[in-house]
Amino acid sequence: MGTRSDPPDVSDTWVLIHTERRALLADVQRLTPEQWKVFSLCAGRTVRDTLAHLAATARMTPPSFFAKLARARFRFDVMTDREIHELTRGRPSSTVNAFAAQIDSTDHPPGPVESWLGETVVHAEDIRRPLGIAHDYPQEALVRCADFYRGSNLLIGGKKRIAGLRLTATDADWSAGEPAEGNEVSGPMLDLLLVITGRPAGLADLTGPGTATLADRLPRTDGPPH
Repeated sequence: MGTRSDPPDVSDTWVLIHTERRALLADVQRLTPEQWKVFSLCAGRTVRDTLAHLAATARMTPPSFFAKLARARFRFDVMTDREIHELTRGRPSSTVNAFAAQIDSTDHPPGPVESWLGETVVHAEDIRRPLGIAHDYPQEALVRCADFYRGSNLLIGGKKRIAGLRLTATDADWSAGEPAEGNEVSGPMLDLLLVITGRPAGLADLTGPGTATLADRLPRTDGPPH
């Protein structure tokens, strides 16, 4: 399996995060008013909502996270919706500016740094794919995100979603799961990451007998917000 033998340096991870934030900023700065209203791959969220969520996460610290969660009576979705509402007031440019202000931030809610790399990469594709915007994500980032999400059921449920399946990338040196009759799923690394994180949009370019099983485990609409 194409994974690193040693844990990556935290500073290296933040370099990837900041680089991908800048690339996304360049893309969203060119959006038309109509494009901001397009629904992202996050269920119930527009492109603008998803960018606002990224900005809100990048400015949050563990103390502020717990304080806001407490004010929302420990309802995570309520807290998240409040943050999005705050950052989608006024014109779309205000949301872009809020995101731009956090480009180099290393603040984040509780959780390992790999989860914030995943947050950046997956939500960036949540925004780009419905708009038809192609982006060449670093292979290292995609692999690390896939390895993180496939080993965790927290919020995303990736570990449970791919249990018993053998996933193999066709454009990267990466695979996960033990081979068995009828359990193979193959496709581009980015699409595998999308389905691991619960996004049906990743299914189109996947092949193999295990694809039908994986499709049955995905939500009827694109992935849950996180």
